[in-house]
Amino acid sequence: MTFADKAIAYFARFKPPGRLPPGVQPLYPHKDPAVQAVIRDFFSRYYADEHQRTMLIGINPGRMGAGITGVNFTAPRQLTQMLGIPHPWADSSELSAEFIYEVVSAYGGPTAFFSQFYLGSVSPIGFIRDGKNLNYYDDLLLQVRIRPYALKQLKAQLDFGIRRTVAICIGGDKNLKFLQTLNDEHNLFNELRVVPHPRFIQQYRRSAKQSYVQQYLDELLYCIKK
Repeated sequence: MTFADKAIAYFARFKPPGRLPPGVQPLYPHKDPAVQAVIRDFFSRYYADEHQRTMLIGINPGRMGAGITGVNFTAPRQLTQMLGIPHPWADSSELSAEFIYEVVSAYGGPTAFFSQFYLGSVSPIGFIRDGKNLNYYDDLLLQVRIRPYALKQLKAQLDFGIRRTVAICIGGDKNLKFLQTLNDEHNLFNELRVVPHPRFIQQYRRSAKQSYVQQYLDELLYCIKK
């Protein structure tokens, strides 16, 4: 089976976690046939081989990005403008997706990037509370309850064809601490690198954005050489 075959099968069958804290709802668009069609198109275009990829691991999907499309760090606008993938949604975007696709472009474009890398998250399911995005680590009970789920889903995605020598954690501090603990206990990767989260860059360091794009590129090249 190719990387694409395994990924498509996974996203067709995986489920959201149970027993979420009161007031927390999952972002789970994957039951939508349109989302499944986009996922099949995406992986068939860029992952239809048996090559291994390095994994970049974010926090969890947001309601304007993968919470709509099912493709990590990819909003409807990037599907259309960057990937040429048709979809039924309005032209909307999110800050994180915009930065990530600047990195994708700087690396050489989608074909070059996705031939080497896979964008994932600690939790493949996003969360909302009171209609707003909720990071898994911003609610202690949620963080505790999804830990076994996050580990199970990360292990499942490793089987796509993920290189175990090194991975990149997207987002320092809380996301890195959670992921590092999982990694120390379960030996998912030999080494974890870290880059700042795109939303932080876009909101608070936009004037220095190109230096952060270069930081990402430096880390990508480091991983390729490992």
